[in-house]
Amino acid sequence: MKKMSIALLGVLTVILVGCSGSDTYRGSWKATDAKGEKFELFFNAKDFTVRNSSGKKEKFEYSQNSVQIENAVSTYGIQLADGRGYQINFPKSDDESMGLIKDENGTPLYVISRKAYLKYEDIFKLN
Repeated sequence: MKKMSIALLGVLTVILVGCSGSDTYRGSWKATDAKGEKFELFFNAKDFTVRNSSGKKEKFEYSQNSVQIENAVSTYGIQLADGRGYQINFPKSDDESMGLIKDENGTPLYVISRKAYLKYEDIFKLN
């Protein structure tokens, strides 16, 4: 019985840890939407905050529900407490300091960067 309890505790620990956000996208981000409006995002392990240019903040609880790595390009799936789903995509395999937040249909909502406010074109420009 004791071994079964320890095994169950181990499984629960893995499940709980698996639901929290990845270190890759935790922290502060500068974000720009399709209209060019600027936002600041801050991801914690289980929630994130969006602050618009006028300073208004909204907080959302989320859980990470997927990780996909294809051709060294990382995409993390998150689901909000209200059921909406999003993808955090890092399209450059050698740079996770900039990326995209997409809706469930793959439509880009925000361009994100650790350093500056970027446009969609900035991520995909040729070097």
